[in-house]
Formats: sequence, structure tokens, C-alpha cells
Amino acid sequence: MNDLLRLLRLFKPYHGWMALGAFLSFITLLANVGLMAVSGWFITAMAMAGVAGVTMNYFTPSALIRLAAIVRTAGRYGERLVTHEATFRLLAELRVWFYQKLEPLAPARLEAFRSGDLLSRIRADIDKLDTVYLRLLVPLLVALLATLVFVVVLLFYHPLLALVEGGLLLIAGIFIPWLMNRLGHRTGQQMVMTKAQMRAALVNDLQGMGELLVYGADARHASEIQRLSQQLAQQQQKMSGLQGISQGALGLCANLAMWGMMLVAIPLVSSGSLAPPELAMLALFALASFEAVMPLPLAFQTLGETLAALRRIFELVDMQPAVQEPAQPLPMPEAFHFTFQDVGFRYGEAADTLQNITLDFPPASKLAIVGATGSGKSTLASLLLRFREPASGELLLAGQPIQRYSGEALRQHIAVVSQQTHLFNATLRDNLLLAKPDASQGEIETACQLALLHDFIANQPEGYDTWAGETGVRLSGGQAKRVAIARALLKNAPVLILDEPTEGLDPETARLVMRNIIQHVQRNRHSLLLITHRLHGLEQMDGIHVMDKGRIIESGTQAELLAAQGHFHYLAENSKLLGAQIKR
Repeated sequence: MNDLLRLLRLFKPYHGWMALGAFLSFITLLANVGLMAVSGWFITAMAMAGVAGVTMNYFTPSALIRLAAIVRTAGRYGERLVTHEATFRLLAELRVWFYQKLEPLAPARLEAFRSGDLLSRIRADIDKLDTVYLRLLVPLLVALLATLVFVVVLLFYHPLLALVEGGLLLIAGIFIPWLMNRLGHRTGQQMVMTKAQMRAALVNDLQGMGELLVYGADARHASEIQRLSQQLAQQQQKMSGLQGISQGALGLCANLAMWGMMLVAIPLVSSGSLAPPELAMLALFALASFEAVMPLPLAFQTLGETLAALRRIFELVDMQPAVQEPAQPLPMPEAFHFTFQDVGFRYGEAADTLQNITLDFPPASKLAIVGATGSGKSTLASLLLRFREPASGELLLAGQPIQRYSGEALRQHIAVVSQQTHLFNATLRDNLLLAKPDASQGEIETACQLALLHDFIANQPEGYDTWAGETGVRLSGGQAKRVAIARALLKNAPVLILDEPTEGLDPETARLVMRNIIQHVQRNRHSLLLITHRLHGLEQMDGIHVMDKGRIIESGTQAELLAAQGHFHYLAENSKLLGAQIKR
């Protein structure tokens, strides 16, 4: 229940809306019960007056009945309006809060989660929490207040009437919901997990449908989806059965209360303690009063499902970010001078990814990090972007530990082309404008010309409004990579990090694109960090660091490294040999 208390604290800005919704629901319930009770009394009294041939004042009860009907109708409308408005506001607040909590966890802490699972948490699990206010808090509060009012009213007539009503309301409002919660708690939790597994599997399979069809694995994956679907159907069937039992038990309690009222009230009528019309009034009063507890069994039956969704949300929220932001960050320096001093890093319990990395990355310099796949090159970029923290040593910016700067502010001054190019399901223009939303058409075209992309876009029927598709599926790998390069150049940041920027490009296009990039950074006096396992275009680098198994094993210019006849020379010779074999 601690999770529910945490959730209620998040609802604090909307406690007014929540209280108003509960109040309107309470007033509507009282009006409905009053309408039934007064109607029973009025009809019986009029019938007895007709049989006796006497007159009676029917204006007052008629007015009360009309008033109760009006209050019930207006209250029901107002209750629906306010409670749903409160629910939508709560869900909107929760989604924004959850996204704000997720953002600091990316990318390091979210890498272990499947994209479909994250989608399920931010959408389905958040949506499930609408039951906390609408189906749990409001019905519970209204039931408690209404039960108290009903028992007090009946005490004015006879304590035994209050005892019968109160006892059966307690059974219907406490024992039956408790029993439904016990019976449905585990199944509700299982439903949340099954739905999450199904969504994650569907997203994963849809994203990889091409590969599944190519390798003939689509039938096997479809059978897994079918298994999860059947499992969910069985769980839903069990919950529906419990709901039917609970509604039947509530109906039984309501009818027992009505008959109990009559059994107690008939002797009171015979003894003259109660007027005959009050017998019908009390019977209908007891029957109608069970509307107060009708929603409770379903609310507590699905409580396990709600708590499971809540735990899945708090499981992510309670994770500590891989990078802690400073309480009082330093202002960004005018010159971005990075220095690695004996920096080490490892992923979890794995072996060290970086070991004693020492290098200098001054402003307006062009630095290349060369090495085989898995040598730790990309991890250096993650540290520079403050996506991760060094495990040992220090990474300095302008002579200060990088931890003293805001990661968000730092990333505003760095443009990146990562290995895994991500394009959004939007137009090419929209994907480019992510880097600079206020960029002019001229700036966009200039960046695309540098990436050798403008001619391709201009030849499209819709030009820059061409749709890229999900993850850039409508583009080739090389075109998608050049969109990412153009986006980074459009940002025009003082630091440019390129992680395998020519991957997927043919050698001539790669050479021309790299030439344009180097001319661009030299013209603007920007810094360039090139991470690559390819060796073309390195002659214009101010410095080259060769990495192997997380260590820098050689450093120098291209000419110096070739002359040293070391690992770089070996890589260069292999590259030439491979190129000659490809040409043959």
C-alpha cells in the first residue's frame, strides 16, 4: 500500500478536483436513495388515503420526489464530468512525470529494457491507474460516508433496523471486496505481466518482420503471440467469473437487507411504532442503499492488477541515473577543451572497457580514435556526452571535472552522428529540424549539400517533405546515415563527434563527405572527434589515437604512426590488401 500512498502524493495538485468528484458522487447517491424511499412512502400513503377516503398533503412529498430526481440527474452529470476531468488530468500529469523520470535514465539505464516493455509501462500501465481514483478512491470514500449516514438515519427509527442494514452493508462492502481481492489478486498481477509480454513481443516482431519472413521464423513467433493471447483470455475469463459472483453476492445482500427491514419493521407497524407507509419506505431505502457498495468488489478485485502496474512504474522511477547532475552546475566555458586523465570504465560486471585512457582534445582540433570493433571507441563519446560517468580517473572540461557541468547544457554544444542512426517517422525536413528548429531553408540545404544529400532530396516528388518512414525505412542505409550527418552539421555546434560516419557509404562518397566535413569544421574553427575503424581521410587529423582492448596503444599523426611501423601501420597494410582483393 506504500505505492498507493506515493501515488496519492503525486495527485496532490488535483486534490480539489478529486474531492469535488467524490462530493458530487455522494450527493447523487443520497438523492437516488432518497428518491426511492420517499417514492415508496408516497405511493403507499396515497393508496391508504384513497382506501380510507381521506385527503392528504401530496404537494410536499411530490416536491421532494421532483427535487431528488433533479439532484440525481444533475449530480450524475456533474459527477461524470468532474471525475472524468480529474482522471484525465491525473493521467496527463502522470505521463509527464513518468517521462521526466525516464529521461535521466537514458540511455545507460534503459538499455536492458525492450522498447515494447517501455511503451507498455508509459501507456498501458499509466492508463491502468485511472482505476485508482475513479474505481477505488471515490467508491470507497462514498461507501464509507453513505454507510455512516444510512445507519444514523435508521437509528432514529429503531436500533435493530440500523443493525440489520449496517451488518449487511459491512458484509457487502468489506467481506465480499476482501474475498474478491484475495481471489483475484494473483490473476490481476498475472494479467498485467501477460499484457506487457504481449505488447513487447508484438512491437519486437513488427520491427523485425522482414527478418522473420526471410528466415521462416514468423510462424514460430506467431505461435508465441497466440499462446500469450490464450493465456490472457483465460485470466480475463477468471476475472469475469469473479465479477459475476461478486455482483450476485451483492444482489443477495441487498435483497436480504430489504427482507430484514420488513421482518423487523412489520412488528413495529403492528405495535404502532411505525406508520404503515414507512414500511415500504424502509424496504426501498434498504434496497437502494446498496448502490453505495456495488462498485467495491470490482475495485478490490482489480486491485492486484492496479498494484502490479504501479510497481512496474515505480520500478523504473526508483532507478538511479547512471549520471548524477550537479546541484549547482558551472556555466559552460567559452572554449571546449576536454582532457582524459587515466580514465577507466566498465559495463556492469564485465571486463574493463576503458583502461587508463589519457588524451587531450583541445578546441578547434581534429582528433581521430581508431581501432577494431569493441575496442572502446564509442564509450569515449558516451563519456564526453555525459551519458555515463568514468569509473576511475578524471574527465576534465576547461580544467574542471565534467561532473560539475549540466549534462543537458553540455549536449547543447555538441553535435553527434552515432553508429545507430535513428530517423523518426516524419518528413526529412522534420528530422533535420530536430537539430535546429528555427533553421532556414537555406541552412537546411547547405547542410544537406555538405552531406551530398541535397540532389537526392531535390529529385524526390515532395522534396524535403518526403516521408522518411519508421526508423528511416524508406531510405537506404547510406542515405539515412547522410541525413544524420546533415542533421549534425545543421546544429553547427562547437564540438562535432562522428562515430563511424561513413559506414554504409561507398568509398568515393565517404571520401567526399569526409572532405566536406573537415572543411566545415576548419572554416568554423570547431572541434572534431572522429571515431572509426576505417583509415581513409586521417591524413588531415591533428592527432590519431589507436585503441585496442580498451587501451590507447599508439598516438601521433598519420605520418608518425606509419613511420613507427606499429599497430596502425599493420592496420593500414591490411586495409590496402583488402582494397586490392576487392578490386580483383
